[in-house]
Amino acid sequence: VKSVILQEPVPEIVMIGSQTPFTAVPIPGRLAYLSAGNAWVMEITSGNRRPVVATGDLDGQVFRLSPDGEWLLFSRRSTQENVINTLWAAKITGNDELLIDLQTENIIHFADWVPGSSVLRVVYSTVEPRSTAPGWQANNDLGAVSFSTSGWVGDREILMDANSGGIYGWWGTSFVWSPDGSRLAYARPDGVGLLDLPEDEEEIRTTPVLSVVPLQTQSDWAWVPGLSWAPTGDALYTVDHSAAETVAALEESPNFDLAAVSLVGGRPLSLIPLSGMFAYPAASPAQTLTSGEQYFLVAYLQAIFPTQSEDSRYRLMVMDRDASNRHVLFPPDGAPGMDPRPVLWAPESNGEIGQYWIALIYQGNIWLVDSLTGESHQLSGDGLIDRLDWR
Repeated sequence: VKSVILQEPVPEIVMIGSQTPFTAVPIPGRLAYLSAGNAWVMEITSGNRRPVVATGDLDGQVFRLSPDGEWLLFSRRSTQENVINTLWAAKITGNDELLIDLQTENIIHFADWVPGSSVLRVVYSTVEPRSTAPGWQANNDLGAVSFSTSGWVGDREILMDANSGGIYGWWGTSFVWSPDGSRLAYARPDGVGLLDLPEDEEEIRTTPVLSVVPLQTQSDWAWVPGLSWAPTGDALYTVDHSAAETVAALEESPNFDLAAVSLVGGRPLSLIPLSGMFAYPAASPAQTLTSGEQYFLVAYLQAIFPTQSEDSRYRLMVMDRDASNRHVLFPPDGAPGMDPRPVLWAPESNGEIGQYWIALIYQGNIWLVDSLTGESHQLSGDGLIDRLDWR
């Protein structure tokens, strides 16, 4: 019969993008970032930024630039029943906007471009939606889909069937491409290993390289160790769950060590005891010394309270590949620690051997940190940054 206003509406003002009151810094390659559900790109300098996807519904589960930096792979929230999100690709170079629905859904842990492919091709792993926490049951599978700039999307291919994924496999498995694109490394709650992807119809070969005692979180999530390839392709950097004298059950140990796994022989090595469960190691690009040796650094996060690393904040550290010359880079003394998130190396050096920018998210903003000097630059100020990628 009538309408009664219980409370007058208030206009909502949403800022789209990042303010730029900060000093511009030269940016090698393209730095993409996710802010308030939209994708943006910086190139040439940090002051030169533009939106590339402004739909406002990117969920951050997938956010990957193609190896040539011309395409962005991302996931969007879905309103359909039993669909968590959908997978999309956007052309971010040129004048014509091109947004392609890859007709693939429910991607939580992994989707990435196939390195060195002659066509636009993506590999992904799926989950099944569930009404109970965490909201999904992982399939621990691998699928692939190819598409073209005309909008054609090929049939989805099954590379690896759904499987249990080991202990706590319901959470899911993460994958990382090797530098040459010939293999995938995987990390799951009970270990780290390799997948060899044959070009013919042969079955994928799985090779475990590190057994990890799963953490008993006693909650609706599972811990999966961070994982990074050495740029030389002969080693993996990850996190191992180690014993503690304070608890009888290893599954409940609060101790986590940064470890290296050689892929050419030898046992896994513990490099940094008590680094924390969210160390997220990341190896830099390789540089060739005058001796011909390939040289690189490894960045990682160090828990401020190592035996409480689930809730601790972290500091950004950098070291040589053998764990020598460790030093703190960020944040500066007296500043609050970082919430643990993966960090990214710049695709090109600043000039000197081992000198690169490292991009990270700190207090919701983008920061660049020099890997040698620790000099840092804040690039955004809205506190809305959720994901980064750099090519």
